[in-house]
Amino acid sequence: MRLDIDDLTLTAAGSTLVREVSLRADSGELVGLVGPNGSGKSSLLRCVYRAVRPDAGTVRLDGTDLRGLTPRQSARRLAALPQEGGGDFEFTVAEVVAMGRLPHQRGTARAGAEDEELCAAALKRVGAGHLAERGFPSLSGGEKQRVLIARALAQQPRVLVLDEPTNHLDIAQQLEVLSLVRGDGLTVLAALHDLNLAAAHCDRLYVIANGAIVASGAPHDVLVPELLAEVFGVRAHRVRHPESGAVQLLFDRLGASP
Repeated sequence: MRLDIDDLTLTAAGSTLVREVSLRADSGELVGLVGPNGSGKSSLLRCVYRAVRPDAGTVRLDGTDLRGLTPRQSARRLAALPQEGGGDFEFTVAEVVAMGRLPHQRGTARAGAEDEELCAAALKRVGAGHLAERGFPSLSGGEKQRVLIARALAQQPRVLVLDEPTNHLDIAQQLEVLSLVRGDGLTVLAALHDLNLAAAHCDRLYVIANGAIVASGAPHDVLVPELLAEVFGVRAHRVRHPESGAVQLLFDRLGASP
């Protein structure tokens, strides 16, 4: 399913948080959104998953304006993992993941055997099957993040919106999560703070600064020293991963001696 964002603008308290942003994620792509803190990444994603209403612009799924769908209809197509999504629910892990099945259930119908199987499979895919009966508040930050990703997968969306999905995860888990969402056939739009993870896993990158897109394209075309100096305020050295050939970056303070 293709995701299109057209001329999206969001203001709050007299400030423009997102400024005429347009981007696309083609079916099955993992598209990364990168930029410094406060650049507008989370604000843009909140518009996409309908947490806030933009002042202008549209979000479309396969050409259909998302605002023309009911919340249940859009939740069957698009799932989100917000950056602030890890509240301490007074539920077990299994119950938290089961929330992902609510858009597919009618009225007050209880979860059936198929729902339970899908939830168990989602937990297993993120390596958290052994946590099913644990209380969600008792988990570590990394365990909570994996459970919330499982909840999004249990929703069976065709588009997945992730805001810093690798927060609280160790290095192995970061690689596993991005490989998982990339290999699952979903269309994924993810805000990422780690530029090397973005370079290694994303098909395309959009760089946002001061609420506007300032560069877009394949990672090796976008992550160039001049742009990284301007947007992130760092001096970057590009190297190639010895196995994948993906661009990887080494950083110095801007102005530091070579």
